[in-house]
Amino acid sequence: MTKAILPPTDSRPARGGRGFATFDDPGSSLLVDETGAPDFVALQDSADFRELRRRIVVFVVPATLGFLLWYLGYVAMSAYAPDLMGTPVFGVVNLGLLFGLLQFVSTITLTLAYARYARRRLDPQVAAVRALTAEDEA
Repeated sequence: MTKAILPPTDSRPARGGRGFATFDDPGSSLLVDETGAPDFVALQDSADFRELRRRIVVFVVPATLGFLLWYLGYVAMSAYAPDLMGTPVFGVVNLGLLFGLLQFVSTITLTLAYARYARRRLDPQVAAVRALTAEDEA
């Protein structure tokens, strides 16, 4: 890869030395150890990895808490408010049955929302973290 780098300031020769535009690679910025394996401690300290963790938490924590509240609310209302859950909505379908079916709808919706979020926000950040170790995408 060609890069334009500044020559070292302390060893600038008067004539005939390295100029402004060189084709030398100044060194590897990859986060790998001496054996070429990923340096996981350095990866965890990188800004790209911290951003990936932040993006995961931004979606997963609210989605998990929201779903657990919805599910536990359904269970609690079924146990402690049977008259409310037995309220007919239409025909033989009551409120408890309707909320039970909505559990399936909310699970599918949450799964599709996470897949979309991961494709748009997490996958590009995972690629950035993997680029720090020069791992090929599998």
